[in-house]
Amino acid sequence: MKAAEPAAQAGAEQSAMLPGLDLPESLPQAKNMQDVQEADEGPVAQVIVDSSLPHLDRLFDYRIPAELDAQAQPGVRVKVRFGGQELSGYLVSRGEASASGRRLKPISRVLGELPVLAPEILDCARAVAERYAGTVSDVLRVAVPPRVARVEKDLAVPAAETQEPAPEKSPETATEAGSPLGTAFAGYPRAAAFLDRLAAGESPRAALLSARGYGPEAWHRQLAEAIAACYLSGRGVIAVVPDQRDLELLCASVVEALGPESFVRLTAEDGPSARYRAFLRLVTGERRIALGNRSAAFAPVQDLGLLCCWDDGDDVLLERRAPYQHAREVLLIRAQQQSAALLFAGYARTTEVQRLVERQWVQPIELSRSELRMLTPRVLSTSDSYELGADPAAASARLPHRAWLTAQQALASGPVLVQVARAGYFPALFCQQCREPTRCRECAGPLGQLSPAEPLSCRWCGTPEYAFRCASCGSAQLRRGAAGAGRTAEELGRAFPKTSVITSSGDHVKDSVPDRPALVVATVGAEPVAAEGYAAALLLDGDRLLSRENLRTGEETLRRWLAAAALVRPRGAGGIVVCVAADVAASAALVRWDPAGFAERELAQRIELGLPPAARVLALTGPLASVRGFTERLSLPDEVRVIGPALVDERGGLYRTLLFIPYQQAAAVLVGARAARASSAAARLGEPVQLRCDGVDVL
Repeated sequence: MKAAEPAAQAGAEQSAMLPGLDLPESLPQAKNMQDVQEADEGPVAQVIVDSSLPHLDRLFDYRIPAELDAQAQPGVRVKVRFGGQELSGYLVSRGEASASGRRLKPISRVLGELPVLAPEILDCARAVAERYAGTVSDVLRVAVPPRVARVEKDLAVPAAETQEPAPEKSPETATEAGSPLGTAFAGYPRAAAFLDRLAAGESPRAALLSARGYGPEAWHRQLAEAIAACYLSGRGVIAVVPDQRDLELLCASVVEALGPESFVRLTAEDGPSARYRAFLRLVTGERRIALGNRSAAFAPVQDLGLLCCWDDGDDVLLERRAPYQHAREVLLIRAQQQSAALLFAGYARTTEVQRLVERQWVQPIELSRSELRMLTPRVLSTSDSYELGADPAAASARLPHRAWLTAQQALASGPVLVQVARAGYFPALFCQQCREPTRCRECAGPLGQLSPAEPLSCRWCGTPEYAFRCASCGSAQLRRGAAGAGRTAEELGRAFPKTSVITSSGDHVKDSVPDRPALVVATVGAEPVAAEGYAAALLLDGDRLLSRENLRTGEETLRRWLAAAALVRPRGAGGIVVCVAADVAASAALVRWDPAGFAERELAQRIELGLPPAARVLALTGPLASVRGFTERLSLPDEVRVIGPALVDERGGLYRTLLFIPYQQAAAVLVGARAARASSAAARLGEPVQLRCDGVDVL
């Protein structure tokens, strides 16, 4: 839960609900308000104050001094006096008079002359705040990166001189640096029409199911071709990917298609200066393509024509700060507000995107079955009746004979990928006597072992444990649970003594591996890419992935499996994938390579049970009395299901109530939730309650 602001600050801002209060400290430039000469035209500025307090989530009026008239333009950052403090904010608009009827404080300073908050970004931020029951200022902290004054000075060039000219609408432009448009979409019946409509300046919406993670048909080349088609029509593009490895792949493909000067990267990994410089290049129109992580969904791209999102099922795309928006929903809002094209792409399809497909809001782009069989590897499941008949021990073995034999044969022609569920050496340990999980003495977190040479340590706080004693029975003997990537690599090294073993997990994730025989042990999501594809892949610990208590366990596991299988050579080149899991539904979808069918069945079950995305869910978390009081103030319709409050954090005394809201009532309920949150904060009614809408980790 987000920490509350200090009581003193809250009290000061609470006493200054209107910036027109006559406070002497609000005028550092003059002895009183009458000494400040205001601007001749539009002397009243509407300002969004940067504050997380929900009752301050509105516009405030300020006077514009005459000396700041030229600088105080809509979209610029400003400093204003508020409740005895100087706070940052954004100047939204200018007017002739204030409706408050009070004498107004003047703006203290203008921070930079560039309008960093575009009107369309403000509209999007307001829509996101409404959808997630948050505040606009919280959304803007993500949408607009922190200011770096030195970067603004370096780019202090009039926008007309720096604005990038629109490229000629000719497909030959794309062939100068790379392959012609459409080659990565061979075998996709609807892809050509989608690209043609993009090139013609239209705004189609599609959901792409990619099947290859390397080579000329790789997903990042497909996205690059879609980006190039829109860019050559004279419009801008935003592409959002989950992590840095995906971003590097996409940037390399866009460089091949359009050249290195055609785009900017928006990622915190590049540092504050580089990120802010890229942001300003979009603001001034110097660049029209933005590639980045989840915050890039708010990029101020001019003449926006296409919004892309790769692997929207990855929980990394969910913002970790209030109001906890998902990049997919931000892109959906911008596509509707700015009438832009939209492309969701992934190896699998989330139930949220499947819902859009079934409502015909987006059109599916998939491989034909004949092309799918040619491009994908052969998939075997150890839960198959034939495999169980040939090897009954396969039902309980972590590495069945079929998997071991497949690895032995495939190593003769190339690297073999081994996907495991967890990093470390022994990430889970139990008491040998009573079978209770081992716990840390400091925080009660789970104990594990990172390597055979290191002692036990807590996986939460990192405290080492040198003399373990079970809290339940007092035994000092340990029982090993799940084996991590380190232990698996050690065991495979013994089983294949003449083969090199490469690990990719934790803080040592590799982007690629050489195209030579080797065993590559990687945790889910950390699989390196082999230039010519893996000869085989062993998907271990499937039952462990499927045993997590989460609504999206099956959906998430299939997504992880398909991501690993997409790195394997096609069956015509001998590629084979062995899935070690007892679950029939998810493994059957992998064997058939049918993510669309799996998403369709999963969505049908959610609709029957009234679970997301068939309904929206609002989680209220806080002390028991606060949660109950907040729920009572909402005046919920009868169609809303209320579950809870239930204890979720015994040490913190936190309870949670879940509200399952039909889409028809969602807008009204969330408006009421925002109003109740603001009134509670203004009146200081008990402890604050955290609001989370549609959190993928709540259920």
